[in-house]
Amino acid sequence: MPAAFKDAAVQAVFDQYEADVRDKLLSLRELIFDQAALIPSVGPLSESLKWGQPAYRPVANRIGTTVRLDAIPGSGGAVALYVPCSTTLISDILTRYPDVFDSQGKRALVFAPDTSIPESELRHGIAMALTYHRRNVL
Repeated sequence: MPAAFKDAAVQAVFDQYEADVRDKLLSLRELIFDQAALIPSVGPLSESLKWGQPAYRPVANRIGTTVRLDAIPGSGGAVALYVPCSTTLISDILTRYPDVFDSQGKRALVFAPDTSIPESELRHGIAMALTYHRRNVL
């Protein structure tokens, strides 16, 4: 069951999307919360808006980096999971899973509207982001 929204502004952003995009983004959101719950060192996540996008990061400092979600404008329904482009996360994920993900430079994993989300690989990528400052954990 997805986590309840604690911030009305975040929920409003999800509510503005078309149903198919919203469903895919909500699935990604649920995956983020589920994966965080499996890693005790991550602890609770904050959910807020950064640059108008739903953003998730461990509440405790120096654990992990922010993961953001959004639709890609003009893409016909593609969505993306963004990370700070100053990290090596996208490169690290693509090195581990070279034929699994499409990317947008160093900043995002992209999911086309007609593709399913590669759950186990994405869970690992999310774990890498949520523990980024403790890299030798995973």
